[in-house]
Amino acid sequence: GSGKSTIIKLLNRFYELDSGSIYIDSVNVKDYSISSLRNNIGFVSQDIHLFSDTILNNITLQNNNISFLRVKDAAKDIELDEFISSLPDGYNYHVKERGAGLSTGQRQLISFLRAYLKDPQILVLDEATSSIDSDSELLIQKATEKITENRTSIIIAHRLSTIMNADNIIVMDSGKIVEIGSHIDLLKNVNGHYQKLYYAQLKKEKSFELD
Repeated sequence: GSGKSTIIKLLNRFYELDSGSIYIDSVNVKDYSISSLRNNIGFVSQDIHLFSDTILNNITLQNNNISFLRVKDAAKDIELDEFISSLPDGYNYHVKERGAGLSTGQRQLISFLRAYLKDPQILVLDEATSSIDSDSELLIQKATEKITENRTSIIIAHRLSTIMNADNIIVMDSGKIVEIGSHIDLLKNVNGHYQKLYYAQLKKEKSFELD
C-alpha cells in the first residue's frame, strides 16, 4: 500500500498524472504515444492472465510473426524449454482459462518467456516472484537474471533476495520514498526501513529452516 504499483501504472499511462512528471531519457512520458511507450515496456505482474489456449499461443499471443523456433530458442535461453517440453503435448499443452491446471510459478514462467520474447527496452516486474512454489523458484530466479540482463529493469518486490543485486534500491513507505541506495549501503543505515525488513526476513527464513 505504499504506492509502488501506482507508480508503474503511471509510467505505463494506465492513467494520467494530475501533478508532477515522469521522464524516460529526458522525455516526458506524455510526449510519447501510448503505443510507442507500451511497445517498449515489458510488464510482468503478480496476477498473470492466461487464455484457454495452447502454451505456444499464450506465449506469442497468436502473433504469426513469432515462429515456433524463435519461441523454443528463447525458452532455452532462459532455461524454460525443459519445463515446457515436460508438459503433456509440450508447447501444444492446452491451458485452461486463467491458467487453471498450472501452478502459480508455472504461470509466472510463461509470462517471463512472453516478456523476454518482446525484448523491451524497459522491463517491469511487479511482485512477479511472490507466491511461487518451491519447484518453480529456482527457474524463476534464473529467468529473472537473464531477462533483466542489459536492459533497464524495475523490480517491485517484498522478497529482498529478488532485488539485492539491483544498482539502486528505492524503499517506499506510505507513498513516500524513505531510502535510496545499494543493498550494502542500505544495510548500513542503523534502524533504517530496509535494514529492519532485511533482518526480519532473514530471521523468518532461519526459523523456517529450523522447523
